[in-house]
Amino acid sequence: MTPEIVEKFLYDHFAPWVLALEPKVTLAEAQKTVLEIPVTDALNRTGGIVCGQALSALADTAMVLACGAHEGQMIPVGTVTLDTQFMRPASGNSIRAEAEITRAGKSMIFARCTLFAEPSGKAVATATATFAR
Repeated sequence: MTPEIVEKFLYDHFAPWVLALEPKVTLAEAQKTVLEIPVTDALNRTGGIVCGQALSALADTAMVLACGAHEGQMIPVGTVTLDTQFMRPASGNSIRAEAEITRAGKSMIFARCTLFAEPSGKAVATATATFAR
């Protein structure tokens, strides 16, 4: 899969408020999918810190797209569980999400994602999710 194919799927099928995060797919391979969003005033809460809702949405989106990249074609999935752990305040120029599939079964897909603040490269959150095919 190419980042362009995955990004087209993203912009054709995701809700407008997710697209308002301005996600850019930079890597789409069976082993890892990477998205990046710019940090804007619209995402910041008091203190100039990216809000947790935006971080969770980014992680979920990255993992959904990782499901397709892992399968070699974009597939419809539904989020069954999403667990996000916030490790430090997220700030900087952008947030990078690195998602991977930990197990892909017949009816369920399990994934994990780490979010990094750029340019520091520090991990700010991790997430795990289960998706129904």
